[in-house]
Amino acid sequence: MALSKEVKDQIVKDYATHEGDTGSPEVQIALLTHDINSLNDHIKSHKKDYHSYRGLMKKIGHRRNLLAYLRNKDVARYRELISRLELRR
Repeated sequence: MALSKEVKDQIVKDYATHEGDTGSPEVQIALLTHDINSLNDHIKSHKKDYHSYRGLMKKIGHRRNLLAYLRNKDVARYRELISRLELRR
């Protein structure tokens, strides 16, 4: 389930707002989205894995809070990010 270093570095490079950026909301949301998608695939094949399901719900809640923060902070960045990540909002 953990991200490999290459995948994580690629996501950070794609969504960074400036050089060396690893903590901006865009990067955090993109990393969480990748984790959520991989956990979602795992849950589909292992329906009774409730521990992973709980982790999935925590990640979804964390991403929701970060998206709300970004929406309140800068709507243009929020709209661009959800279109790039293809989220349903």
